[in-house]
Amino acid sequence: MTLGQFHKMHGLGNDFVVIDAREYALEIYPVRAAAIANRKNGIGCDQLIVLRSSDKADVKMQIFNADGSEVESCGNATRCVAKLLGDTTSIETEGGMLLGRAIDGGAIVDMGKPRFEWEAIPLAYAMDSLHMPIGWEDLHDPVVVNVGNPHVIFFVDDINNVPLERLGPIIEVDPVFPEKVNVNIAHISGNSIYLRVWERGVGVTLACGTGACATAVAAIRRGLVKGPVDVHLPGGILNIAWEDGGSISMQGPTTYVFSGEADWNNFG
Repeated sequence: MTLGQFHKMHGLGNDFVVIDAREYALEIYPVRAAAIANRKNGIGCDQLIVLRSSDKADVKMQIFNADGSEVESCGNATRCVAKLLGDTTSIETEGGMLLGRAIDGGAIVDMGKPRFEWEAIPLAYAMDSLHMPIGWEDLHDPVVVNVGNPHVIFFVDDINNVPLERLGPIIEVDPVFPEKVNVNIAHISGNSIYLRVWERGVGVTLACGTGACATAVAAIRRGLVKGPVDVHLPGGILNIAWEDGGSISMQGPTTYVFSGEADWNNFG
């Protein structure tokens, strides 16, 4: 029996199972991660978060999507981990080093510097990352940004008129994105951004922290807004601040739902 505690948390409805595995050995592989994330037969979540010891930071965070794939970064999960651990926490991820600080009702996270070079996204071949000469049906002229994971952003007149559930999985796996991509559909109103996101390996979510960061950066680079900017997602609002050459700051709420224990051997 491999019995361990878990925490269920969410950031704006983007929900996580968080396992602190720093004091015991726990093997997580795609089938097990997907079984834990399953909403009918498992605990249920958008992403599984596994905390491990780090020789570079206070904690290392592994992130598994609901389909079992491991990904580099997750903004909402980073806020949840910062809130769970309290105070100021340095967090090692595959997408880079992050710094989180717990505040009343949530957390502020330094998400690091965004990348714009085509090979850093990555793209399959060289092209302009601020105005990609590519499109899918009525979606065209996107921006691509890497904020620890890859994002493509489309600015549209009405985010609800875009069939994201159909186009999201098509764009996600397009060969131009060799590591797949997160798809963001955004509308600018004043100095606010309204956003829907198709998350790589998850689908449409109520909120995506890295998507909010990438979209805010893209809008600032194009001169559509000035930071800091409020990003409105179906699950709520994130405040994103960024200046050219600097790191991205993301502030938003977190919610602790419940804790429990599970025998991880029962999950694949």
